[in-house]
Amino acid sequence: MATAEIGTPASTGVPAEPPGRPWWRRRRRGLLGGGVAVVLVVGGVVLAMTNPFGDGGEPATRAGDGTSLAAVQEGPLSSQVSQSGTLSYSAGADGTPYRVVDRASGTYTWVPATGTRIDCGETLYKVDQKPVLLICGSTPAYRDLAEGDHGKDVRALNETLVDEGYAGRSGLDPDSGYFSAGTAAALEKLQDERGADVTGRLDLGQAVFLPGPLRIGKVMAGNGTSAGSGRPIMEASSNRREVIVKLDASQQSEVEKGDQAQITLPDNRITSGVVRRIGTVATSSGKNDSDAGSATIPVYITLKHPKDAGTLDEAPVQVQITTAGVKNALIVPVTALIGQAGGGYAVEVAAGDGGRTRIVPVTLGLFDDADGKVQVSGTLSAGDRVVVPST
Repeated sequence: MATAEIGTPASTGVPAEPPGRPWWRRRRRGLLGGGVAVVLVVGGVVLAMTNPFGDGGEPATRAGDGTSLAAVQEGPLSSQVSQSGTLSYSAGADGTPYRVVDRASGTYTWVPATGTRIDCGETLYKVDQKPVLLICGSTPAYRDLAEGDHGKDVRALNETLVDEGYAGRSGLDPDSGYFSAGTAAALEKLQDERGADVTGRLDLGQAVFLPGPLRIGKVMAGNGTSAGSGRPIMEASSNRREVIVKLDASQQSEVEKGDQAQITLPDNRITSGVVRRIGTVATSSGKNDSDAGSATIPVYITLKHPKDAGTLDEAPVQVQITTAGVKNALIVPVTALIGQAGGGYAVEVAAGDGGRTRIVPVTLGLFDDADGKVQVSGTLSAGDRVVVPST
């Protein structure tokens, strides 16, 4: 669950930044209350604190049987955003599948089944028993290619030919956008291996250019049906495993590209990932535009160890994204916080003999919702004991 935040009036007089702020990797707004009645919401737990101080600044009376002591800890602390997500295969930049558009004419004599993996340079489908090859590139096929041509599509062809072993880098520059004699020679090798007409040129309809390798999704064309130029015949995704999280739009500022993630798979195994991309357009599942609570932003997480996901597709997973961290913090339980009548928070610290207590104002830092802990700064030391409600 995400860190909850409560805005603070400027009149509280609480410092905007606690001591030690430079350790923070990311700025967090403090959870500061004003007035005599304070409600603190953290991790779904509501703590209501109403005038916990007497007129002389002493702590309000606590029921002895209702409290216990917890030690102030010192060490690393991190905060997380926890959400459900879906494990699948990544697709286009907008999250939608790639569309395979046919440019050949004739009859489909072979189309791949859903789930088939097609590598760069392999046969994507066949028309009149002639293979239509997959060339890995982002520029769609739109023309015939032959020796002497220039362009991004030629660069994609050169890169595919080199990457798949049909030419060496010494004989063909994979970064070149020029269709050279070396390109033609390597293309002939590819055509011969795949059973295509060996021409050393690539006519429109003989290849599809898409970022790849591909994993075939929905197939709209069937064997024996007529091929038609410009007709979408199947959808595909990449082979890269990905988790998509629909993040509450109010939490967008908390998550950044590069944040580390922990993913719990359906069988309770845990694997790691990293935030690769964050969407910019919020979508709402509400019935009207005023239903802001349902607005979400897609967050795309790449698995560090894709083999951990096996063959799972469209599988529900639980995701915990680490959004901030502190290397060395003073840490107390969230339930130790008490609200000050003039604004801000404090903790009640037990004396060494376990009898009298003293009130220590604190400035709040990072919250760890998962463990119910919070970073504080004030006249505290590790090992001090603070009063908390008994569990």
